[in-house]
This record gives sequence, C-alpha cells and structure tokens, in this order.
Amino acid sequence: MNRRDFIKKATMAAAGAAVVSPVSAMLNNVTGETKFKVLLINGSPRTDGNTFCCLKEIEATLQKHGVESEIVQIGRKPVRMCINCGGCRQNNGAGCAFDDDMCSVIAEKMKESDALIVGTPVYYGQPNGGILSLMQRLFYSTGHLVQNKPAAALAVCRRGGATATLQTMNMMFEMMNMPVVTSQYWNIAYGAGKGEVKLDTEGMQTMRTLATNMAFLLKKIHADGNPTPQRDEFPAFMNFIR
Repeated sequence: MNRRDFIKKATMAAAGAAVVSPVSAMLNNVTGETKFKVLLINGSPRTDGNTFCCLKEIEATLQKHGVESEIVQIGRKPVRMCINCGGCRQNNGAGCAFDDDMCSVIAEKMKESDALIVGTPVYYGQPNGGILSLMQRLFYSTGHLVQNKPAAALAVCRRGGATATLQTMNMMFEMMNMPVVTSQYWNIAYGAGKGEVKLDTEGMQTMRTLATNMAFLLKKIHADGNPTPQRDEFPAFMNFIR
C-alpha cells in the first residue's frame, strides 16, 4: 500500500469513527434507569407482510438499545375517515367521536408511548388509505398525545412512489412539533411478495439505523428531564381569504 492509499483509508476510517462513535457511546453508556417506549404501527392490511418485516427489524434494534416497543396491527379492520363532525372539539380532547375502531385504541397507547413509528405500503404513490384516515383523525382529535414526541414513517413498495408516501406522512409529524427521525437513506424498503423485503439489504440496514437514531434521540431529549420545549407564543391561526 502506498502512502496516498494509506492516508485515504486512514481518513475514511477516522471519518466513520467520528460519525458512529457518538451514537454508539451514548447508547452503550446508558445505565437503563429511564425506560422509553416506541409505538410501532403497521398500516398494511397484511399483518405479516413486508411492512411488518421492517417493523420487526426496527423492534429488534430498539430492544438492543434498551428501548421498549409495541407493534399495533391495523390489518383488515375498517377505519373510518374524518367527517368533520366537530365532536372531538366538544369533548375536551377526549378523542374522536368515533370510538369503535383502531383510532381510539392507538390514542390510548400513545398516552404511554414516548415516540411513534408508522409503516405503510405504497398505494398509488400514497400511504394506505386506512392508515392515512387513522392518522388524520388521531392527530386532529388527540394531537396533545403526540405533540413533541419523536416520529418516523417508513414506506414499502414494489417499485416506486415511496418518497411521495413519506412526504405525506412526514407532513403530519411536522405540524405537531414532532422531531422527525431519519436514517442513512430515506426510510424505504423494496419487496413485492411476502418476505421479499428481507432481500433488500440496504433497506433493512436503513431500518436498523432508523431505530438506532430513534433510541439515541429519545435519550438525548429526555437527558435533562424536560423533553418539552418552552414556547413563548400561542400558535397563530389564519386563512388567506380576505
């Protein structure tokens, strides 16, 4: 190996250590007194399909870093859409007026969860209709349960539309002051048939990195015992019709 190659490899190794070490050191030095829980939602009608495989990969990595998690299945259960009835604004934040589907179940689970990860298959370049309806109702009727909690979305597709799907999901997080957790690439994995997503080695690694980053951020946010930022202004609300 000549001098130039040696310097190049040494520099790359140092750069890699600089990127990886802070996260690894932080996670490895935590004593475990504080327990965190991440709620994982499978928005696919297939309870054991490719989206579920991604969530299981995330779950295993979170467990490795001492973070609890729970996977909730939407499955083929009917999910109502928001009908703008205003009922949630009349019950002092108790939740959506429709209390007979998974929205109310997930709202209850968010009370005990510190973060949220939502997985969805790609349908025509958008999230699954059921998970989209559920998230819209959850965030509008019980937004106080998700405010300021770290969140991430992941999308599984056969070929395309995943980035548009992630953009749709992330827009909801961004309106609720939720830190959006990223990975080494967009949170995307590819697969058509059941279990094929496991063959996407980069996609699976992306899920593991997402989970590591989620654990790291949770522990950083809660390090001083005050995970909620203090804001001096009440949110403004207006429209553009004069």
